[in-house]
Amino acid sequence: MSRTNLFDLDLEGLEGFFAELGEKSFRARQLMQWIHQYRVVDFAEMSNFSKGLRQTLSDKAELTLPEVLHEHVSKDGTRKWIIRLSCGNSIETVFIPEDGRGTLCVSSQVGCALECTFCSTAQQGFNRNLSASEIIGQLWIANEYLGKEPKGNRMVTNVVMMGMGEPLANYKSAVSAMKLMRDDLAYGISWRRVTLSTSGMVPMIDKLREDCHVSLAISLHAANDELRSEIIPLNKKYPISELLAACKRYVDGHQKRHITIEYVLLEGINDSAKDAQDLMRILKGLSTKINLIPFNPFPGTSYKCSSKKVMVRFKQQLIDGGYVATIRRTRGDDIVAACGQLAGEVQDRTRRTQRLNIEKGVATI
Repeated sequence: MSRTNLFDLDLEGLEGFFAELGEKSFRARQLMQWIHQYRVVDFAEMSNFSKGLRQTLSDKAELTLPEVLHEHVSKDGTRKWIIRLSCGNSIETVFIPEDGRGTLCVSSQVGCALECTFCSTAQQGFNRNLSASEIIGQLWIANEYLGKEPKGNRMVTNVVMMGMGEPLANYKSAVSAMKLMRDDLAYGISWRRVTLSTSGMVPMIDKLREDCHVSLAISLHAANDELRSEIIPLNKKYPISELLAACKRYVDGHQKRHITIEYVLLEGINDSAKDAQDLMRILKGLSTKINLIPFNPFPGTSYKCSSKKVMVRFKQQLIDGGYVATIRRTRGDDIVAACGQLAGEVQDRTRRTQRLNIEKGVATI
């Protein structure tokens, strides 16, 4: 008989679990504090549970986390953890320390099935979705590692679902994990500080609006459907007009909500003055800020990053047009932890690697 991994359950799930045991619902709140706030994973150490309940939990449940294989620390303080899953695959999680906050970039899938051409993760193929325990486990692990550091090291204050994978393609687990991130009995992170980044799964954006109050970032990268479909094939199914309509629905009725538009600048592809003008045109009427991202190269890519001069000109054109625009500072590129560089170790069930090698004329075995 398999045991339930309690890291997979948010508060509602834990209340249901304890109800099945004939226990009061407050036990769920106690357990959440033990495992997420105090980071205790041994039932025997949960002193406000009776001896009988601790034994029952040991018999019927477990507290299992993925294993950290390696930790890499960048010269700029960025940290990357290579995390091995029970299936043998590896994912990557990145912590970015900044003045006044610490941001954790969390993965939601082993690889990614969306095939965005500018992203290293997308070139690795796709194996499976992560469980809720594997998603929230990345936050638990980061806090555990950071908590062991000497005085002065901050913990995670912000989470971005922006690592390996498309979180809305793993909706149930992603939402369950984000509810734990936000719950005061677990991590207590404000909805403004939990951001989900998506390539544009329109139906799931509408569902997220009803199910989980978090900030939303859109991986846009082009202002017309022809170019965006080349960069992000998902655009063929959910074109820009449908995606931006979903964004407007997401903020409708929520005055404090806004959408972050992510835009990777690719030399000679999407960085012209006309591209900036077109971007402003399609975003008109949407409460948004624009995050311009320098392209971070990876092996096999033909893309190049726009020059600093072009990036500054693009940003200023947006600002002059009345938009809030920033250029993301590249962090962790010396340990291959920058935006778009996460790859992990993926046993590709899509056979994408083999297909790409055939297309490039490379022999495969």
